[in-house]
Amino acid sequence: MARRLMTIPGLGPVTASAMAASVQDISAFSGPREFAAFLGLTPGQNSSGGKERLGRVSKMGNRYLRKLLVVGAHAVLYHRKPHEDALRSWAKKLMQTKPFKLVAVALANKMARIAFAIMRGKTTIAQIRRDRRHRQRPRAAQESRVTKR
Repeated sequence: MARRLMTIPGLGPVTASAMAASVQDISAFSGPREFAAFLGLTPGQNSSGGKERLGRVSKMGNRYLRKLLVVGAHAVLYHRKPHEDALRSWAKKLMQTKPFKLVAVALANKMARIAFAIMRGKTTIAQIRRDRRHRQRPRAAQESRVTKR
């Protein structure tokens, strides 16, 4: 499990082994958002009247794993320039409008959700990327679609 988790950028041997040791039964979580909430990486909700309001990150979960994920996200952001994968390009785009540490926590949240998918599916990040590419429609099919009014 730890070896598969180490395929995620920013997750080294310490973080991967701590996550594998802390979470034995991934099926206890209903989905990736609940797993990220277990780590304390999701914003608190203050919703009323059908209007959804998201606040600050709750910090109510596993403090050690959250700290390791945020430190790993800092490392990914510091070394984002030579890489062109989807995770880092998403972070680069977010860095244009948001502060560095906010993007680091958002990236840690995304890394936790990817870790959930890897732990649940017994797969690696390379296989997730490959499956995502095969699920997307070809570019020509998207451009040839005509909208009717």
